[in-house]
Amino acid sequence: MTNRQTRASHKIRLIRRNQPLSLNELWFILIAILFIGFFVLEGFDFGVGAVVRFLGKNDHEKRAYIETIGPFWDANEVWLITAGGAMFAAFPHWYATMFSGFYIPLVFMLLALIIRGVSFEFRGQLQATKWRNTWDWALFIGSFLPPILWGVVLANFMTGMPIDQNKEMVGGFIQFLHPFALLGGVMFLFLCLTHGLQFITIRTTGTLQERARTAAKRIAPFTIALTLAFVGFGWKMTDIFTNHGASWILLPLLAWVALLAASFLNVKQRDGWAFAMTSLTIVFLTASIFIGMFPRIMISTISSAYDLTIYNAASGAYTLKMMSYFSLTLLPFVLGYQGWSYYVFRQRVQQDGGKGYS
Repeated sequence: MTNRQTRASHKIRLIRRNQPLSLNELWFILIAILFIGFFVLEGFDFGVGAVVRFLGKNDHEKRAYIETIGPFWDANEVWLITAGGAMFAAFPHWYATMFSGFYIPLVFMLLALIIRGVSFEFRGQLQATKWRNTWDWALFIGSFLPPILWGVVLANFMTGMPIDQNKEMVGGFIQFLHPFALLGGVMFLFLCLTHGLQFITIRTTGTLQERARTAAKRIAPFTIALTLAFVGFGWKMTDIFTNHGASWILLPLLAWVALLAASFLNVKQRDGWAFAMTSLTIVFLTASIFIGMFPRIMISTISSAYDLTIYNAASGAYTLKMMSYFSLTLLPFVLGYQGWSYYVFRQRVQQDGGKGYS
């Protein structure tokens, strides 16, 4: 089967929408939702963690900035763990190909997340300035590196990877660092920085809030330009934004418009709405990538016959059925717990914050 025939068969399956969702399609959608939730929630975590070292003028202010994400960061990472677990169970070939092919960047990402988590717990154990400065830098590195690596990985998902007939990625790590992937890494870092600064504005007051708002104004032009460049080059170099028709380009463009609106609302000091717009930017951008991939889950640059799809990479029907039962039972409790934690810790952090993450 030629590349054109294979891609046409993908579209035919997508158009066949008069049938109810198959379990393969349902789990693809659930995994996409889990990743979108992770990028929205952990995105502001990354952004806050990366700016604490520079935004706080003294130890009290740094403690207050850390306190804005203190009650939430570990629960936010549950979305990534759940997404990885769902991939492993529902689409084992996707999990195996992705984690073996992206082994090096994912190891660096894991190490960064470990360093970041440890810095939250260890920073307040001693009062020595050198000790706290060390963990401030650890928090910066652990928050700075993951968005770049995620951006690189997502860009490679869009362009495709050299996957052979055995569902294995061939080649080395360097091939992942092409210009579009590096653009994706820098773009996603700036997006997380903007998202994190907007989160600070809704969690703090006074000088702390105004400083974050000013920083968001300064980096907004770079974030807007990088996001537009990413969408433009993504449209030109891949079929992700137009795989199901030219009108789907509206979705990443909506992400860019939401980012513009966030910048405008930040200037007007409409902090809650500005944060909602940066959240929507991440939702639209990530959703457009997953929709453009469907029904593929990894694109082969060797031949489209080697693409991994939700059909040839999935577990058996019985596994998917049992997973659906367990998820429907447990999901309400997980979502309820996380929603409750945001409600309990809804008060803004004052300048002398630091109730446990100092």
